[in-house]
Amino acid sequence: MSERFDDGSAGDADYGVIGREYSRYRRPDPAIAGLIREALRPARTVLNVGAGAGSYEPTDLEVTALEPSASMRAQRPAHLPRAIEGVAEALPFADGIFDAGMATFMVHQWQNLVQGLAEMRRFDGSLKLIVGRGIDSPSTPE
Repeated sequence: MSERFDDGSAGDADYGVIGREYSRYRRPDPAIAGLIREALRPARTVLNVGAGAGSYEPTDLEVTALEPSASMRAQRPAHLPRAIEGVAEALPFADGIFDAGMATFMVHQWQNLVQGLAEMRRFDGSLKLIVGRGIDSPSTPE
């Protein structure tokens, strides 16, 4: 995998620099949050890969958050679980321990998309992946 930034950020953005006040500006869109929650049914345990400040994490599920950037982990609100340091391409979890995996607004940060997707499929062979980039209005995920 390519070099990581000083705060652990992976990919093409240094969240130690650009993400210092991320949680002040990033507000979840309720329509997108609803689509994410619906896509995760009937999961009870979810791994949120690249969790950031937790903007789209369902609060009614048991979520394990994984985030490479120390800056982003520090911005998680108190009502969400603390994030574990790690990257999509090398998930530090045993096979089959989550019902679903999610990744929102961040796969463009992965160093190796194929490896990241393969890692997320280790849970039970299925994959719940919600990807958004430049969304003007929510649409039904395929």
